[in-house]
Amino acid sequence: MPRRDRRSQLLRRLSEDGRASVATLARDLGVTPSTIRRDLAQLADDGTLLRTYGGAALAAAERSPAARRDPAAEAKRAIGAAAASLVADGQTIAISSGTTTMELARRLADRRLTVITNALDVASVLLDREGIELVILGGVVRPRMHSMLGHLAELALRELRADTLFMGIGAVDPDHGLMNDSIPEILTDRALRRSARSCVVLADSSKFAQVAPAFVFGFDQVDTVVTDTGADPADVVALQARGVRVVVAR
Repeated sequence: MPRRDRRSQLLRRLSEDGRASVATLARDLGVTPSTIRRDLAQLADDGTLLRTYGGAALAAAERSPAARRDPAAEAKRAIGAAAASLVADGQTIAISSGTTTMELARRLADRRLTVITNALDVASVLLDREGIELVILGGVVRPRMHSMLGHLAELALRELRADTLFMGIGAVDPDHGLMNDSIPEILTDRALRRSARSCVVLADSSKFAQVAPAFVFGFDQVDTVVTDTGADPADVVALQARGVRVVVAR
């Protein structure tokens, strides 16, 4: 079977169930597991699907019409690329959950790093990558966001240290700090911050001037914010006045 036809059938199979194992895909398509793994690796690099333990899941952007219409998708890709340029090979970094941190993870997949994460989607992108030593935190899974929360994650973070935390966030305000829409998640976010020497926040411009119910922490604990060209210049100046470096992704 030609590779293009095989990958089309593979995607059609995933679109029916959302996810499938390597063994199942190999059996259904009549090829070896190693062939399926190569196909999955290429499709994951393209952002079409996410690698999971022993298989793959269709990327949210392919499953959900709402995700395909995400007006911030291009900005998030630019932010992910800009954030990746801040990472040096050999570092230990922590990555929190979020669609923007997923874009960062995709750009780190071929690097040489130790990555600590509480995000199953981020872990799926980095799983089985030759240069990545992957540390996945345990905990209770937050539905739909696929982040690991709770005291198990927090206990693990007491034993771990990172050079930098790359953090997604729900809302950003220069006066009110970082906010999120999940109150249970803030304790894990704070534990991630305590484990890292520095903090880089990834926030597209739609996250500014918004309020979410859960306060995470203030900008006194943030070193850098990576945003996009849609950010209000007044917000950029306000963050810089608080000693925060602002990187505008283009």
